[in-house]
Amino acid sequence: MTAGMLLLVLLSSCAKEKPIAKVIDESLAFSAQQYSLMAGVMKEKPGQLPRTLNEKGEFITAGPGWWTSGFFPGSLWYLYEYSKDEKFRIAATEMTARIENEKNNKGTHDLGFMLFCSYGNGLRLTGEESYNEVLLTGARSLSTRFRPNVGCIQSWGSRPGWQCPVIIDNMMNLELLLWAFNHSGDSSFYRIAVTHSDTTIKNHFRADNSSYHVVSYDTISGNVEARQTHQGAADESAWARGQVWGLYGYTVMYRETGLERYLDQAVKIADFLISHPNFPADGVPYWDFNAPGIPDALRDASAASIMASALIELSRYAGEDKSAGYLAVAERQIRTLSSPEYRAGAGENGNFILKHGVGHLPGNSEVDVPLTYGDYYFIEALMRYKGLLTPAP
Repeated sequence: MTAGMLLLVLLSSCAKEKPIAKVIDESLAFSAQQYSLMAGVMKEKPGQLPRTLNEKGEFITAGPGWWTSGFFPGSLWYLYEYSKDEKFRIAATEMTARIENEKNNKGTHDLGFMLFCSYGNGLRLTGEESYNEVLLTGARSLSTRFRPNVGCIQSWGSRPGWQCPVIIDNMMNLELLLWAFNHSGDSSFYRIAVTHSDTTIKNHFRADNSSYHVVSYDTISGNVEARQTHQGAADESAWARGQVWGLYGYTVMYRETGLERYLDQAVKIADFLISHPNFPADGVPYWDFNAPGIPDALRDASAASIMASALIELSRYAGEDKSAGYLAVAERQIRTLSSPEYRAGAGENGNFILKHGVGHLPGNSEVDVPLTYGDYYFIEALMRYKGLLTPAP
């Protein structure tokens, strides 16, 4: 099915369904209900943040140093923005504070996920002055992982065959650096973010605009030494969440820099995804676009929620010939994720919102379970679409 045919199908089906505004309001109200319960659970688990459920359905948390630590606080901030209910502001403040020490963590590339989703949203909504210092210190810590010879921020530690591994996920952590540039005026933050983005365009993407998961570089020459996968089906496959990390990341880079090459890249990725013959009509991708066993392969709700949020934003920047199509796909994804197939029952699913996320299938880790980041980007997508439907004051 071509992208044009898919758009006609989506527009036709959406016209017969419940108004999207009602779908969004119902899902936001449900999200607030679930996360109010989860906040109560987490209050009794000092120093921990929600992560997932295990294969037995048991609730799994993680410490503040785990890469997903910022998503629950960030979700609470979005729900405070939605509801204006003080209980969410109080819970968000408490959960955000649990991550503060990570501002000094120079051993991870994930500080954008950890700090900007939590402290960044908190700063945006409250103007809390102390949050500026946390974010700026975190940006400085992240900058220490930039490798000038390579032109990228190193993602993971070295290992045999990978001197300087860089994963496509790392595009999601650059927003923190661009905030730091705008806040401090220190142009080094801007240069790092732009250099990393340009190097990634050059080396991570194939001719069809799909992305490798891992590209590793020789630390001396800066040359590519390997293009592989870690969480995808194969080195040459299109791991779904990796593709949408790239889509979201380049959309943000365009927003923050105004550089047309980043908008071009985001559009190329979006068009690759939407026109892919293995992209399901309901908008929830298989965990890998080349997964064995399609159409019976597992779907990844987290990839759908990230993609929906990115497409909603991208629809604001793309030309008129693209915008309506991107928004139609995002609307279909929101509708599907809001259905009983993917949205949990009240008080179920460990109080997570979405079911059927796929974390790391080759590693048999977090397979067909709720994922805290899937919930975060689902709430963000709902809020972004709601913002399009609400006239500006």
